[in-house]
Amino acid sequence: MKKFSEIKVGDEFFSTCSISEKELAEYLKFSRIKNAFLEDTQKTKQELVSGRAILSRIEGEFTRLSQIYGNHIIFLGTDGDSEWENKSTRFLKPLYTDEVLKIKCTVSAKEDIDDEFGKIAINYEGTKQEGEIVVLSKRNWYRIKKSIS
Repeated sequence: MKKFSEIKVGDEFFSTCSISEKELAEYLKFSRIKNAFLEDTQKTKQELVSGRAILSRIEGEFTRLSQIYGNHIIFLGTDGDSEWENKSTRFLKPLYTDEVLKIKCTVSAKEDIDDEFGKIAINYEGTKQEGEIVVLSKRNWYRIKKSIS
């Protein structure tokens, strides 16, 4: 685990994952998402994974990274990117169940809050095995405790 003092802007962390049909069904049930488009596309062999499910999995993978796990962190929110009309996330390609998603997490900013806490911004990039970018998400902010007792 890297402590707040050891985390640097530009640090990159990597993971891979996939989302099974069962996991997607559990997510959709829990989130209560009702989307006619998703329901219409679910008649194919592989199911289209919703964008929020992708982001949830990416964040979950980030919190489990050996460099991050063990820190006391909490998601604060996202800042929009001025180049994207203040939006923070772009979905560029579809992801289907059981497809491998390669994740890159980059520290894009780091700030002190007070003596006890700081905050870090993480940019996420999710790509398919072939290198096609599925999702870009910028400036996902986390509060992080500076020292763990």
